[in-house]
Parts: sequence; C-alpha cells; structure tokens
Amino acid sequence: MNKVFLIGNLTRDPELTETTSGIALCRFSIAVNRNYSGSDGERKTDFFNIVAWRGLGENVARYAKKGNKVAVSGSIELRNYEDSQGVKRTGVDIVAQDVEFLTPRGTTGDGFNEAPAPAEKKRASLQAFDDDGDIPF
Repeated sequence: MNKVFLIGNLTRDPELTETTSGIALCRFSIAVNRNYSGSDGERKTDFFNIVAWRGLGENVARYAKKGNKVAVSGSIELRNYEDSQGVKRTGVDIVAQDVEFLTPRGTTGDGFNEAPAPAEKKRASLQAFDDDGDIPF
C-alpha cells in the first residue's frame, strides 16, 4: 500500500499550470518538522514536493499561500528523468488525494493576523405573514 500523510507549511506560493490537454496541475512544497532533535539539539526539517490535480489543485492555488499550514494525504510517486548534463536522476513527488487547510482564515502562516475585512452589518427585516387560518398539518 502506497499511502502518505503529512502536515507542514508551504515553502512557496502554489504554482497552477495546465497540461497540454487542459487539465489543471498545481505544484507546491511543504516543510515538515521531524519529531525529534538531532545531536546538536536542533529539530530537522524535511521538504516535500506536492502535486495536486484538477479541482483539488485549483483549490490549493486559490486558497493557500506561502507559510500556510496544510495536511496532505496521498501517495509517493517516483519519476526518472535526465538532467541538462544527461545524468539520469530520480525525483520524488507526493501526489495529493486530499489537502486540508489548517491555517485559520484571516491569518498568515506566521501566525500574525491580517487586517480584517470590513464587516457589513445587515439589519434583520421582518416580513408580513398572511395567516388565513388554514393549518398545513
């Protein structure tokens, strides 16, 4: 079974593109802290490249930005390619099946509140009720 679940912060704004056939593709990366500290007392961080397709990718591009905390579930995908010098390399991507946005609205990924949007106050209006005496039940 190929299943991965990661919680981390976006290291850059998501990049939304389309394939030649018009399918939406969003690429982003997240930084995930390890559960333990190294011998120097510092926590290590791993960086993962994420790919989200179609509507999921469009939503990530629309609502997530650098610094936001997200939970990603998906699968690991290895891809082989040649670099510009002709050396064969292997890349690792996480293909997202689900992305949950964990940073609350109105905050940035660094935890500071953005200026709130001005709220429109709506007055409740009462509408006349025509009671002709018939009971519907």
